[in-house]
Amino acid sequence: MRFKIIATVLLAVAFTAVCGFLTGCDDLATGDRDQVAKQQQLTDNAAQQIGMPGITNFTEKKIMRRLYEMRDQNIATYTYLVDLQGQLHHVCDSMGYGLPYGTQFTNPERPAQSYETHEQGNIALPQAEPNGLYMPAEAEGTWVICASIKGEFTPMYLEPRVIVSPFRLRAVDDYALPDNKNDALTKQELHSNYVPAIK
Repeated sequence: MRFKIIATVLLAVAFTAVCGFLTGCDDLATGDRDQVAKQQQLTDNAAQQIGMPGITNFTEKKIMRRLYEMRDQNIATYTYLVDLQGQLHHVCDSMGYGLPYGTQFTNPERPAQSYETHEQGNIALPQAEPNGLYMPAEAEGTWVICASIKGEFTPMYLEPRVIVSPFRLRAVDDYALPDNKNDALTKQELHSNYVPAIK
């Protein structure tokens, strides 16, 4: 009987000590917890008093849909470089709006197989592109499909920032050579019909 009492007392003391230790460690975050609780209360009060915006036309979502649909078309564009003085330099007539170099065709990550990692849970590993290379998460370059009046298309990689417009902009000069002097254009295979730009 005495042994049970002693064991019970010892367990109670040990439990109190452990709880006190854990509480003491957690006291460091008490201020943060209070701020989170008060901020959540303010957010709830604001939601009750103001409510959600009265969106009825969804204009911005309609614009976004239209933008996606227009980008999906084989639209003729003009590509320009911008120099340090803000002047435009015409690079080429182009097709579409260009693609950032970091754009990927496939998902950049894949689930890891059990034999590939010792970690538990959902682990993602990098996945290569179809060409076997791993694309960077960010890149400054842009791929532009340049077009000639004859309908030939040539990809061009540009590091500087570019402007791609569906109509002509005022430029100070033209970077591209005339078609009859540009072997890269005259020797390319025709992949699709050229869509004349608005003049």
